[in-house]
Amino acid sequence: MRERNIKAAPNYTVPALIMAGVNLMWIFVVIWAAFGLGSALILAAALNHAIGRLASHRGAQ
Repeated sequence: MRERNIKAAPNYTVPALIMAGVNLMWIFVVIWAAFGLGSALILAAALNHAIGRLASHRGAQ
């Protein structure tokens, strides 16, 4: 077998964040269309709260 130079893996953080944002957007649009704006806002507030708790938990470690 020939020895090959192993390169570092590409950083896919930015594309993953963009794709997560796109998915989150269409999910909120579907929830808004199906259940109304209030449901989408409550879900957004709950998600924001969960992200804040996760960030504070990770910062405490």
